Amino acid sequence: MLELWEAEARADQLSEDLIQIITKRLQDYSILAQPARAEILKELWVDVTRSESGLLIETPFDKEKIPITQTDPETKDEVSEEEPSQVSESEVTNIPVKEIQSRPRTKTSPSGASATNTPAALNAPVTVLHGVGDRIAQTLSRLGIITLQDMLYFLPRRYNDYSRLKPINRLSNSEEVTVIGTIQNITTRNIRNGKAQLVEAVINDGTGLLRITWFNQVWLARRLHPGMQIALSGKIDQYLGRLTMNNPEWEPLEQQQLNTNRIVPVYPLTTQITQRWLRKQISQVVEYWAPRLQDPIPKSILSENNLVDISSAIAQSHFPDSWQDLKAAQERLAFDEIILLQLGVLHQKHLWQDRKAKVFTIEAGWMERQTSGLPYSLTSAQQRVLSDVLTDLGSGRPMNRLIQGDVGSGKTVLAALAIALIAESGAQSAMMAPTSILAEQHFRNLLDLLVTTQESGKQFSLNPAPIQSSEIRLMLGSTPESEKSQIRSGLEDGSIKLVIGTHALIEDPVQFANLQLVVVDEQHRFGVRQRAALRSKGECPHLLVMTATPIPRSLALTIYGDLDLSVLDEMPAGRQPVSTYLVMPRDRERAYHLIRQQADAGNQVMIIYPLVEESENLETRAATEEQARLQGEIFPNLKVGLLHGRMKSDEKDKVMSDFRQGKYHVLVSTTVIEVGLDIPNATVMLIEGANRFGLAQLHQLRGRVGRGAQKSYCILIPDHPGAGENERLRAMVETNDGFILAERDLEQRGPGQFLGTQQAGYAELQFANLTNVRLIEKARRSAQKIFANDPELTQPENQLLASALQQFWRGGRGDIS
Repeated sequence: MLELWEAEARADQLSEDLIQIITKRLQDYSILAQPARAEILKELWVDVTRSESGLLIETPFDKEKIPITQTDPETKDEVSEEEPSQVSESEVTNIPVKEIQSRPRTKTSPSGASATNTPAALNAPVTVLHGVGDRIAQTLSRLGIITLQDMLYFLPRRYNDYSRLKPINRLSNSEEVTVIGTIQNITTRNIRNGKAQLVEAVINDGTGLLRITWFNQVWLARRLHPGMQIALSGKIDQYLGRLTMNNPEWEPLEQQQLNTNRIVPVYPLTTQITQRWLRKQISQVVEYWAPRLQDPIPKSILSENNLVDISSAIAQSHFPDSWQDLKAAQERLAFDEIILLQLGVLHQKHLWQDRKAKVFTIEAGWMERQTSGLPYSLTSAQQRVLSDVLTDLGSGRPMNRLIQGDVGSGKTVLAALAIALIAESGAQSAMMAPTSILAEQHFRNLLDLLVTTQESGKQFSLNPAPIQSSEIRLMLGSTPESEKSQIRSGLEDGSIKLVIGTHALIEDPVQFANLQLVVVDEQHRFGVRQRAALRSKGECPHLLVMTATPIPRSLALTIYGDLDLSVLDEMPAGRQPVSTYLVMPRDRERAYHLIRQQADAGNQVMIIYPLVEESENLETRAATEEQARLQGEIFPNLKVGLLHGRMKSDEKDKVMSDFRQGKYHVLVSTTVIEVGLDIPNATVMLIEGANRFGLAQLHQLRGRVGRGAQKSYCILIPDHPGAGENERLRAMVETNDGFILAERDLEQRGPGQFLGTQQAGYAELQFANLTNVRLIEKARRSAQKIFANDPELTQPENQLLASALQQFWRGGRGDIS
């Protein structure tokens, strides 16, 4: 009836707008349930009435439809298959502002879209779309789709290439193609004793016949009919010698093709949402709104970097015309994220460098006197990095430097020299570490380096040592309140020159008389706000950040882009590389034999069990049980200790002290010893369940041995033999270069897991890959150029970019508070 009516309506010169609305409303009428048919007819009456009064603007359907369901062959989920209608600009922009603003946001678009550079109507809820009521909107929210803007930036997770159109007589088994033909016949029959139904059709394109089958989609037999031209896309299979296509995507030939004859997007789904339905909804949003986006990136930057405009990038990311267009679109969206990240860190650096800091300079011969009391000479890398630090301290601008160097490369002595210079001027320093174990380790090392020889009774220290023992204190969360009170008083009156601690240092009661240097170790384990909180304890203090995790160049340019970078790429003389072996579980006895040999030689061993995030309690019990088993069955003649994160602080201190003094031959531990445990006599590191760790973390653990002159070993035992992930562990056997391992770890696990924390901002990037150094360097050059000409982004061509930057960093990703 609809086809006949449409021809008569045009012959009667009925409004084309009204014809289109009516045909869209009635297109699926035959397969709708009765309540849905009634709703459709009510809407049609409203449309016709409004048309007669000259107010033909299609309005959103506020009441939720009764969905008819189909089974999606890819997801087996159910969803409304109602035809979407186009959304007019007038209807969306008429949504009350209060309603738009009250909708929660779930994520940020890569261009940092905001009300100033994106149509405000994109903040409208998805319920303005025809066929999307409150219930479907709630389902979409599980995908993070709440507003039209969310839908615009909800990009596919992969694509199916159905762009290859072939005649039936040239089809081959297993290829994915699109076929266009005419339905010759279509039937339905029961299979599996009536428990399932099969729809079968035969398609003819003039060159041959192709059999098509759909499982449990009986409604297709009513929707499709002989003589209908249709496009089908899918994989060619073979059954009883004949070529077939099972559960293909299909579309009537006269429709806009979203599911066939093209590169077809495949989106993440949730229950009750199918690919076909979601493609329709996203298509109408992209088609209408993508061309209306204002581009935040200046045209000159786009031209220099050969980037497409934002409208094309969004459209091609959803429905690409070719693989080349898709690649160009994805590069543009990734570029947006990286350049906004770069502009943010450059802005931080600009703010910091614009401030004035106290000048600390050294007199002639100071360095030689200080280092003359050490039992070793500084490596050339240490001398180079120390020169960077001393230049910063004497510049009159606050130091903002990151020192990265492998475990044992000598970062602590450089921090000690900086602290000594500050202390000689009567000012204060603070060092913050992520764990009490590491804080205690630093306290002992700095006590050795900074306190006078006569006072400490040790043989070596900086000369002359600048700090007395009463002027250096350790402050942990477990420190008794009475002692904390004394430390706070000493910091406030200036009698304490150096405090070392954990997050306890940034608690509000801690005040400094004259804080001039902040040292942060393993800084990626602290949030940016925690570092800023410690920084705020002083009047623009110098900042020295240290990490033993080798940082890939891409991360150094992005996450640490606001810091000046110094690399310790040389190990002290006398260090032997740790020999690493991958041992399968069945060969564990070989590892035990090595442990017995090393213990007999007077050396010590650490055995690590993985920390299972889902249940630390289970991990603690596992470590306890393994310690008992190893002590009773495997090493009855050795003393086996136990260390895990559930122990009280004083218990951990006792175990580590005993192990350091040689009272244990073997220490069974969780990753609590990843950083901070310095036992020169330890020569074997055995890591159980090694496949559960990242390469960077394994490298950190390996760095706990080989700190003395003896030959040392690291043994990796995965959970299962022959697992594919064990190939990843072979990189540990092949190289001791932490930077190579860090690059591989970043590629395999992403920045969030690589850093050991889901650090705000950087793990949330939607499009950029932080392993793409080429793109990062390109975006950084562009950011530097923009920043050099207009650091405050006040010029007219940068207004939209300034808005995008503010939106992108609105989550508090910055380090300057």
